Amino acid sequence: MVNSKKRILTGDRPTGALHLGHYVGSLANRVKLQNDYESYIIIADVQALTTHWDKDDHLRNDIMQITEDYLAAGLNPELSTIFIQSMIPEIHELTMYYAMFTMVNVLRHNPTVKTEAAQHGFKEMSYGFLGYPLSQVADISIFKANLVPVGEDQLPHIELARRVIRRFNELYKPVLIEPEALVGEVPRLVGLDGKSKMSKSLGNAIYLCDDARTVQDKVKNAVTDPARIHKNDPGHPEVCTVYEYHSVFNRPELEEIESNCRQGKIGCVECKKNLAVKLNNLLEPMRERRQQYNQAAIKDILMEGTRKAHAAALDTMAEVREAMAINYFDR
Repeated sequence: MVNSKKRILTGDRPTGALHLGHYVGSLANRVKLQNDYESYIIIADVQALTTHWDKDDHLRNDIMQITEDYLAAGLNPELSTIFIQSMIPEIHELTMYYAMFTMVNVLRHNPTVKTEAAQHGFKEMSYGFLGYPLSQVADISIFKANLVPVGEDQLPHIELARRVIRRFNELYKPVLIEPEALVGEVPRLVGLDGKSKMSKSLGNAIYLCDDARTVQDKVKNAVTDPARIHKNDPGHPEVCTVYEYHSVFNRPELEEIESNCRQGKIGCVECKKNLAVKLNNLLEPMRERRQQYNQAAIKDILMEGTRKAHAAALDTMAEVREAMAINYFDR
């Protein structure tokens, strides 16, 4: 029977454990989408090397960690194909074909690439870093994804994918699918320090793998309204990191919390304790699911997902080679 579901391609670079920012930004949505779409979840280990090329000894552990986080969050390997990018050589082959007709200036002017280069302090960009958007195009197109869930900041990548795929179809044969961006309301979760988005490198994150006590301790040290000295002082929730977390993870009580804060009826300690309870209520089912998977089970899931993804990639590449007339011995 032909699968009538539209196909989604999404994923992450394996650079460490996932945190609450990842969960609200994309992971929770993936769990919902897997019921309605044929989902391919790529662990982009090759693309991780564009910024972590000197830390390749961490990759194996990071791949296992991110897969465990996926499963704990609710991704079902029966519904979502979780696979490792580097183990699909056809992705790299297709990337190179795209590189033959994509101009360097197109890559240099990609706003996301320029922003990331500045964030990492790159004075010069390596060939791999400059070209990783083409690798993403190959990721998307080799699985013939109809939709790619992204935030607003990733839209330039999808537009590039559409341009490259359209050009391929014009040059050769229309065998590839131009994807659409599936743009959601992706909240940028601020870190516990209240200064910037939640990030492993900044040490301001709550991880999906944190135990209950760790969550309590981290929330206890989260930044609140700096102008509020005493418990009964009127608060300013709009500048409070803890209130922002309540707005994401505790919406039913939000109006009451805001009112009590502004009137000085609730102190920061009590507010933080309430938040810690809500976060642990969210994470507890993940902790329970996490216990269902040992390292051997995770490895089996990755191997099976990669096998399935490889089969799909082989089918697409047969069409690509035929379209380019480079299937020399198949004719």
